Amino acid sequence: MEKGFIVRKVIIIGSGPAGYTAAIYAARANLSPLVVASSVEAGGELMNTTEVENFPGFPEGVMGPDLMAKMQEQAEKFGAEVVYDDVVSLDVSGDIKSVTLGRGETHEAEAIVFATGSAPRKIGIEGETRLSGRGVSYCATCDGFFFREKVIAVVGGGDSAMEEATFLTKFASKVYVIHRRGELRASKIMQDRAKANEKIEFVWNSEVIDVLGEDAVTGVRLRDTVDGSERDLALDGVFVAIGYDPRTHLVHNVLDITEHGTVWVDGRTSKTSVAGVFAAGDVIDPTYRQAVTAAGSGTVAALDLEHYLAARGDAGAPAEDASIIDGLPTPA
Repeated sequence: MEKGFIVRKVIIIGSGPAGYTAAIYAARANLSPLVVASSVEAGGELMNTTEVENFPGFPEGVMGPDLMAKMQEQAEKFGAEVVYDDVVSLDVSGDIKSVTLGRGETHEAEAIVFATGSAPRKIGIEGETRLSGRGVSYCATCDGFFFREKVIAVVGGGDSAMEEATFLTKFASKVYVIHRRGELRASKIMQDRAKANEKIEFVWNSEVIDVLGEDAVTGVRLRDTVDGSERDLALDGVFVAIGYDPRTHLVHNVLDITEHGTVWVDGRTSKTSVAGVFAAGDVIDPTYRQAVTAAGSGTVAALDLEHYLAARGDAGAPAEDASIIDGLPTPA
């Protein structure tokens, strides 16, 4: 039988902390998961992060790519299979779900974990799109090296923006932080770190309304959010760090979506609106969006799918154990 026509127990779409944690749990349960890791975004957003200081078990911190490599290694150790391709379509209408990859292969499984994470949010202006890759970037660790001794700006006021700005001072001669408000949303430790850096200057109560330049960024046009006045700021590059949007394009009109744009799940479970399809990580989380919460969410998804398969008589606990299947204690 061809590999593409084997009906697997589970396919996991996504390879961030949620996807790989789900894979670790599923593999240890002898479910031999297939992980579709993406051809260009394998490892998720942590691949674009420098030092992660708040993931438990790493008191000295750990580099984002190193953490993801360890998670993948652990999943593969227990029997997970990882493919570097992108899902272009999926059919979840029947008991057997199918996933079609970019290179044309179709894989089938009894259950799917949807853990595609989130993507950087864009400002949504013409100059940003036109100059993307020519001075406009969404990843400091990817592109910071190209701005040695340059004057650049980071747009945003959260932890991600502070992390990007601080990291970019390793290369740039000056880093402006442009924020719509008069105070930051970032955690105190990240604020203090940025404010103490002599290369960082804050531009308060300002929004970017245009990115200037023909073939490369030469500056931005700012509008004062208090009095409406406009001015230009000369720059060599712009890093946008204004948040992330869940990657749900594959499941629009397939799974129920919340008002936040995330995949709907039933309470604290990972159960989506379609039986046998589970979701985990940033794609269901509009609030916390941490590596550790995503990993916990991946655990929930793996346990939920194991109980789902058990109820079908395929794996895990006995189907008659309602307390395990429902995830709730059975009344005495």
